[in-house]
Amino acid sequence: MNEFSTAFYRHDINLIRMKILKTLAIALTVITASSCKDTINKVISENVSEAQTEPKKEKTMNVLFVLTSHDKLGDTGKKTGFWVEEFASPYYTLLDKGATITIATPKGGAAPIDPSSDSPDAATEATKRFDNDAEAKARIANTKVLADINPDDFDAVFYPGGHGPLWDLANDATSIALIEKFNSQNKPVAFVCHAPAALKDVKSTDGTPLVKGKKVTGFTNTEEAAVGLKDVVPFLVEDMLTANGGIYSKKEDWAAYAIQDENLITGQNPASSELVAEKLLEALK
Repeated sequence: MNEFSTAFYRHDINLIRMKILKTLAIALTVITASSCKDTINKVISENVSEAQTEPKKEKTMNVLFVLTSHDKLGDTGKKTGFWVEEFASPYYTLLDKGATITIATPKGGAAPIDPSSDSPDAATEATKRFDNDAEAKARIANTKVLADINPDDFDAVFYPGGHGPLWDLANDATSIALIEKFNSQNKPVAFVCHAPAALKDVKSTDGTPLVKGKKVTGFTNTEEAAVGLKDVVPFLVEDMLTANGGIYSKKEDWAAYAIQDENLITGQNPASSELVAEKLLEALK
């Protein structure tokens, strides 16, 4: 073989070697990429599996209950306050679902119980539970001062009724500002029976009455007449809600009835307290 043939032969050998090396490099790249892909897929799969097996955390529910501090039934010489059923039923409905409940009144300290609501005729399963609940009773006897409450700390506010709110919460500047703050944050605001009285001077962000154009209910004029207090109370809940532009509706006297319009929840009478609580619970989910 001459020098030219030898050089040509070596050139071919080098070309073959380069092709072999290039092929090996490509093969190694493919293998490495495939291995990385498998590793990535394994990691993703493991993370997804862990996420699926991790228990879902329950949403926190911090609810403020606002009760009356007023205990005088006009000039009758009789006592009033909050209605036990209207507190107890929502309290246990929410508590049993994991809600953290804070109780406040305008004056703080003991919230007065309407004596009529603590009689055997007014007893329900919820009131019986309250009667045997030392912790709940202690909380009623030691409520927080409403002015010390920060609305930002709560997800919703609930007002139980009884005749007391007609005299204090209806005109309480702190309560009015608190409801307006909750409403501006689009948080649920709930009321039952006489408690919508607390909405009398509450305004929306545009300065109009909060209930204007909203579907609402509350203790009816005929129910107030039936308990003989139509001429004792400072105003009638039904008339006030209507005068403020609320779209008032009701069922027959003493029937359970609750209505929700956006974040505003109202109930007609004591029998409606559980319905209000259920709507509030649903709104918090």
